[in-house]
Amino acid sequence: MNRTSLYLSVLLISSSLVSCGQAVSGGKAKAIAANYAKDPIPKDLSKYSQATFAAGCFWHEETLFESIKGVVNGVSGYAGGNAQHPTYEDVETGATGHAETVNVYYDSTKITYPQLLQVYFEAQEDPTQVNGQGPDEGTQYRSIVFYRNAREKATALQYIDKMNRSGKFKRPIAAEVTPYTVFWRAEDYHQHYIDHNTDNPYVANVSLRDIARFQSLHPEMIKPGHSFAAK
Repeated sequence: MNRTSLYLSVLLISSSLVSCGQAVSGGKAKAIAANYAKDPIPKDLSKYSQATFAAGCFWHEETLFESIKGVVNGVSGYAGGNAQHPTYEDVETGATGHAETVNVYYDSTKITYPQLLQVYFEAQEDPTQVNGQGPDEGTQYRSIVFYRNAREKATALQYIDKMNRSGKFKRPIAAEVTPYTVFWRAEDYHQHYIDHNTDNPYVANVSLRDIARFQSLHPEMIKPGHSFAAK
């Protein structure tokens, strides 16, 4: 389903809920997004560590991670399937096996892989939801931790096991833990989408709300001027 077409179905739900971390609205959201657009992206990203995650819409996953201290860039794309050079239209059918994914470049002297896992899992609306997050449903929105080595695999599995044993969740954590193989960069118009589209109904009523929820709980992790959480 097209994200914008989800707006009406989501609005009735979101407008009736009052949750911690409500997002700022209107012009203030646009001003905060402008700070993201000004963030310098290093020309040489090869010296930075990488982590790759899928969890619903890559628009807000990318923006969420780019708000975190120590993260230098996020790239939206597709991973987890078999099709070569998939397009957005291909992936959204659910037939390619790919999931909307974000490749995160980070400075490992400023933030650790376990901390990125914390961001990834705590920011999810429901980490037990299978094949989706919130209103985004389908295998293309499933949750996946793509590991690059044995250490990342073990860390992710231990984190999930700890969540499952915490007693907080009635169902098992849904995220797959899968070896990283190839990441296909999404079309240009998907990159840093929220930086320039805070007035998009889906962004305003779903993405910013989800981002703000985590940012309100962990302000110490957020770059100055990058929090969408209402005070």
